[in-house]
Amino acid sequence: MKVKKILISQPEPADFENSPYRNLKVNHNIDLTFFKFFEIVGISASDFRKTRIHIRDYSAVIFNSKNSVDHFFRMCKELREAPPDGMKYFCSTEAIALYLQNYIQYRKRKVFFGTQQYFGDLVEIMQKHRDERYLFPCSNEKQTEYTKMLDKAKFNYTKAPLYKAVPRDMKNINIEDYDMVALFSPIGVRSLLQNYPDIKDKSVLVAAFGTSTHAALNAAGIKLTVAAPTRTTPSMAMAIENYLMGKPQDTVISTRQASARAMRAKLANTGGRPSGSRKGRSVFTSKAKYKQLMEEKKARAAARRAAREAEKARREAAKAAENTANETSGAKLG
Repeated sequence: MKVKKILISQPEPADFENSPYRNLKVNHNIDLTFFKFFEIVGISASDFRKTRIHIRDYSAVIFNSKNSVDHFFRMCKELREAPPDGMKYFCSTEAIALYLQNYIQYRKRKVFFGTQQYFGDLVEIMQKHRDERYLFPCSNEKQTEYTKMLDKAKFNYTKAPLYKAVPRDMKNINIEDYDMVALFSPIGVRSLLQNYPDIKDKSVLVAAFGTSTHAALNAAGIKLTVAAPTRTTPSMAMAIENYLMGKPQDTVISTRQASARAMRAKLANTGGRPSGSRKGRSVFTSKAKYKQLMEEKKARAAARRAAREAEKARREAAKAAENTANETSGAKLG
């Protein structure tokens, strides 16, 4: 089937000219339509009170999107319950961490973020703060890849459903005008089914990003034609381009693996340091290796402290001996 028109279930990139979708459009003469299949709606304060979650009972917050930041502070304002002064903020990316400046004085708070730009990296940072009581502002979805990772790491955290994704009305869009539709989340699949119940009987090809989206399509009985990310196509645009060029599709990987691979490639191109950061974080494939390196670091720090204390004691002894000598000399002169 020849693909000429594709419906992308996301907003158009702010900088389309520098996005991979531009290459897809120009190189293959594809007509792209961008339309987000759902909208984010905040949960009311009265509904949130039913969860019996009190923001001031927590010492740290986890943010994995700008939506979670907006709705967290919206709820604080509506409940008149300001976060404690000592609250720590853990963000999955630097962009989200910087976005916090819209609500807090950045330098006066403790803000942490993963330099590798994926949630797994943030979990590694959180391992150093295991004593914190974490609040995780999120949507009302039952379980996501993020909560699975937090559960596996056994953190003391509480999900705080502050917003929900609601399918948009797409009656003005004739799905049959398109040769392919690209989906990026389970809610996108749900919106597609709600607006086009007979989508399975249509000749529209389906591309999807993320294993959770693939699972939602499989549960709905919808055939998946283009899957991403894969080892050779970490983005949706690349996966679609491979399909258009008739290249075979390789093994699908998780979004975390794709992010890690992309960051490793970026580090290789920037001399081992993430672009725009002052100091890169090492990626450890083994927790045992990471623990060993941390123990060695602690041992070196302890050795430096011991050396400083020994030097201080030596100087104090020398000063005491000098004072004693001066007193003795003074006594003889007297």
